[in-house]
Amino acid sequence: MPVDAHAQGLLDALKAQGLKSFEQMTIAEARGAIETFVGLQAPPEEVKQVHDLTVKGPAGELQYRIFVPAGPTPMPVLVYFHGGGWVGGSLAVVDEPCRAIANRCGAVVIAASYRLSPEARFPAATDDAYAAVQWASANAATYGGDASRLGVMGDSAGANLAAVVSMMARDRKGPAIKAQILTYPVIQRDGDFASRKANEEGYLLTSAGVAWFWKQYLASDADAVNPYASPIMAKDLTGLPPALVMTAEFDPARDEGEAYGKALAKAGVPVTVRRFEGLIHGVFGSADQPAS
Repeated sequence: MPVDAHAQGLLDALKAQGLKSFEQMTIAEARGAIETFVGLQAPPEEVKQVHDLTVKGPAGELQYRIFVPAGPTPMPVLVYFHGGGWVGGSLAVVDEPCRAIANRCGAVVIAASYRLSPEARFPAATDDAYAAVQWASANAATYGGDASRLGVMGDSAGANLAAVVSMMARDRKGPAIKAQILTYPVIQRDGDFASRKANEEGYLLTSAGVAWFWKQYLASDADAVNPYASPIMAKDLTGLPPALVMTAEFDPARDEGEAYGKALAKAGVPVTVRRFEGLIHGVFGSADQPAS
């Protein structure tokens, strides 16, 4: 099917701003471009409480934003990792979708920051993400959350972190994660995926852009086969939490996300894979996007 009208509107809006492909940008330009998504989002929903915290992380201070909706407590807890190719993104970029998730799901949502590349390459972001899940498990009750119903979610590179943290928690015997929700996840640096050719350019995130983000993130080629960077490279996917994997039709990362869903299913993990026809990478949370 053709590109969804709302997704095309997003592409047109970004084109009008003169946005270049990410691989043509400096790090500062890429970070600024990602922040422009804030202005393209729907008006933020009201939630009962919002708490901004500074928390000690593995290598310095990290920022968490906690969204508490109205409703009976204790509530499920969802730790959310923003996208941005491990290079950019912020709590502001995911503020609107996190509010909507909190209200729709009746869950305490904890948006967690992490160190960015290339200043802090792999495994800095994964270490920070795992620390966020540990913090959430230990502190959820303070905000009306139930740590026994803990899930993780992310979009793009954040979905990669959600998948990796699920694996780390299994390997390290906790915290117990009950669900992983992966929105157009970036799963593997290398791989012969048809969508990288079919959706090579023209849909915001290009295949060259994907390669550029990986170049900023990894310190060496050896890291590319580390399952904590490329989850699909894991030899053992058993025992991971149930997964919802959402992909977009016009996304170079589409097929790797769906391949990961198939790999999880093959390992006996309960998984639902849903492809959103007509949509592009990065559309999650944009204004007037019905499928969001």
